[in-house]
Amino acid sequence: MQGDHIAQVRAFHESFPQYTETPLVSLSHLAKRLGVKGIYIKDESKRFGLNAFKVLGGSYAMAKYIAGILDVPVSDLPFERLISREVRDKIGEVTFFTATDGNHGRGVAWAANQLGQKSVVYMPFGSSAYRLEKIRAEGAEASIENMNYDDAVRLADRNAKLVPNGVVVQDTAWEGYEEIPGWIMQGYGTMAMEADEQIQAAGDKPTHVFIQAGVGSLAGAVLGYFAEAYGECCPITAIMEPHAANCLYQSALAGRYETVSGEMQTIMAGLACGEPNTISWEILKDRADAFISCPDWVAARGMRMSAAPLPGDEPIVSGESGAVGLGLLATIMQGSDKNLAGLRDQLGLEADSVVLLFSTEGDTDPGKYVDIVWNGDCPSVGK
Repeated sequence: MQGDHIAQVRAFHESFPQYTETPLVSLSHLAKRLGVKGIYIKDESKRFGLNAFKVLGGSYAMAKYIAGILDVPVSDLPFERLISREVRDKIGEVTFFTATDGNHGRGVAWAANQLGQKSVVYMPFGSSAYRLEKIRAEGAEASIENMNYDDAVRLADRNAKLVPNGVVVQDTAWEGYEEIPGWIMQGYGTMAMEADEQIQAAGDKPTHVFIQAGVGSLAGAVLGYFAEAYGECCPITAIMEPHAANCLYQSALAGRYETVSGEMQTIMAGLACGEPNTISWEILKDRADAFISCPDWVAARGMRMSAAPLPGDEPIVSGESGAVGLGLLATIMQGSDKNLAGLRDQLGLEADSVVLLFSTEGDTDPGKYVDIVWNGDCPSVGK
């Protein structure tokens, strides 16, 4: 994703009245404790009042879709015009379908509501009832289905075809469905560009980027941005997934596209996806430096560390899918067994390392957040 193109994407997001840069938090005291030069966390809990980064992708893809109907460049559709009666009258009634564990669906529902359009959102079994109600509060028709995430995606795709002007806005890709996921990935570039500018304004450049993956759209977008921006000096990039849904990890082991099936139960609900985004896989398989499969306690550890930092560091409310990077970094740097030491050496984590992490969500399920951070669910015993 070229920098000038991402600048255009960012200009689109900047046209929203809700837009502000989300904070980049420096954990300088923790960095010293762990033996690295710097740790920076991009706090996406502040994004558009939606407590997660996902709206960046969905809103941009929906704008690109509407721009295609109108046969105008998306640069001619800033927020005010996009939500105008003029545009709505020209495009007619559109129903946006998607599948989600919560954050992406809420972003699509919010954007559809802003546009005066309909949205239908399917969630996999085990999804949070709280997240479901947040999606419904944005005006969506939403339900939790008795199927896993990947089957919910297929349900959205089937049902969109049964509705006049139905369109799937999904943050994964498969053969024959690649344009909209590509736009979603471009939308995520705003977050990567912000973080890059902010870390350089702080006088640093990232040597390492840890980025979490479900289907891999975010990971591919972030790695694509930094590979373009830094060229041969691209930061060492580690891709993180939950053990129960580590389709990219399994693909990397096999050296080819692989899927994971079953219930994929993990506290990292936003990453519980078994079928990689085909676009992202092509980026990640050639450019990522490491694929790491993480047990749930790693994310829980990151949540607790974010909520109760060392004195002098700023606390961050980081949800289950948002905190895995911090938990993993701390585990790697503080672990004494030979496997962790070997991983530390393989990644080149040392005293002059500057690590960029993305807390992609806040407490999007407050009850679960309290159970983990306050009540000790998912302890690190036996690690």
